[in-house]
Amino acid sequence: MTHCAVLNNSHCLVIHCALMLQPDIISENTKAPKEKPCCTLPTVKKLLEQKRKRETSSVPPPCSAASLSPAPPATVTFSSSEPFTYTGAASSFSDMAVSFEPWTAAQESTFGYYTGLPGPSYCQGYGLPMTSEFSTQPQVSALGEAMPQAYYSMAAVDPSLTPPWPLLDPSQTTQVGCCPSLDASKLEEARMLLTGMDYSRTTCQDEDGDTILHIYTAKGLREYAFAAAERLRDIGKLDAREHKGKTALLVAVTANQPEILQDLLSLGADINACDVKGQTALHLAAHYGYPQVLQAILSSRSAFNLETRNFEGMTPLHCAAISHSVTAKALSTVVVADVNLQTKAAEKLSCVQMLLTARASLTSQEIKSNKTVLHLAVKEGNIDLVRYLLRIPLPNMKDFVNMKAHGHTALHMAAGLHNSPHQEEILQLLLSRGGDPSIRNLENDQPAHLLQSGVQGEQLRLMLKKRSASSRRRIAFFQDQE
Repeated sequence: MTHCAVLNNSHCLVIHCALMLQPDIISENTKAPKEKPCCTLPTVKKLLEQKRKRETSSVPPPCSAASLSPAPPATVTFSSSEPFTYTGAASSFSDMAVSFEPWTAAQESTFGYYTGLPGPSYCQGYGLPMTSEFSTQPQVSALGEAMPQAYYSMAAVDPSLTPPWPLLDPSQTTQVGCCPSLDASKLEEARMLLTGMDYSRTTCQDEDGDTILHIYTAKGLREYAFAAAERLRDIGKLDAREHKGKTALLVAVTANQPEILQDLLSLGADINACDVKGQTALHLAAHYGYPQVLQAILSSRSAFNLETRNFEGMTPLHCAAISHSVTAKALSTVVVADVNLQTKAAEKLSCVQMLLTARASLTSQEIKSNKTVLHLAVKEGNIDLVRYLLRIPLPNMKDFVNMKAHGHTALHMAAGLHNSPHQEEILQLLLSRGGDPSIRNLENDQPAHLLQSGVQGEQLRLMLKKRSASSRRRIAFFQDQE
């Protein structure tokens, strides 16, 4: 018993000494937990994360014309963008792909940090209405203007490739201060709300660099965004950038808000502003495949540059082509027809058409590998885009088809499509439009040298040799005539 008592006393002494040596543990454990704020201030990042989660189970409808009246919140859904990765066969495109954030269009819902107040429900801090009213850009007649220069004529483009919705006419741009589809009563309500809010909340940026204008734009709250933009314009902060360099205009693009984009432009937003990756509004609209947003930019009276390059050296046309290839590849892997992917592919192909109609250069080469939009399409076996590009009536089509990208012509790239079901058709299309199979790359290889082995490779090799021999005979004939 004595021995046990000694042990017990020793044990108690050890515990007592340990507690004496660690008073901080006692004090920390006895502290009451910190109360979390009842309403977390929204950020663009949080809003878009919520939308991405919802859209994983949503079914986006095809883009269509709509009336000027706002649609019910529950009916507004847009497809999220596919991950932007781009890999090639012999040489990977992943090193030149731009990492676009998967921003998604605004969708109305109740977020966890909203509080119910009398009348319209607002979020404490920024005064966000609980539901936003979204209306798509009013649609008018399609562009019928043919491009005058040789590389831009679209007269013979396949009618089946025209977009499934009418495009905006350049003359229908929104004018400053007189946008017909703005709800005057809601705009006045928004102005009164901002007037009653703390001035710093309406003009300052949060820890992520978001202004109240960024938030309203991401939510698609047009009248509130307009009122916030007026206030920021007056203090010279209309183009304030968040932590990734996006101005409110760039947020309007990535959130697929063509009307808000036009409003911001009418108030003086910079159309040429770029984010931390050098992506302008044109680059983002082209990548995400938003034809209404892209048309709103192209039809504006702002001075934009179609050949501007992001920090990866790509023009908006390159971004549109790469993005279409990503969707086309995803579409080719599905077993059952996916209407949503088909619609998205059509939208992205329409963006390519719109950029070309606006006189974007077909021969423009991206900086890293000197590829044109044709090289980019062929490299990925994108048969729809290859067909589209080769149907454009160019007087110097042969020169365009035989342009080199670090020594490789489009025929060289097509010869490397060993596992593509469209390899033979792409080769035939290129040959029919003047592709020269006798051209050698920097390794002194002709396209025939890059074909796969086996029966199929031999058949394709024979086709290239016949065309090469035919070309030599034709050249000899013209030399004799001279």
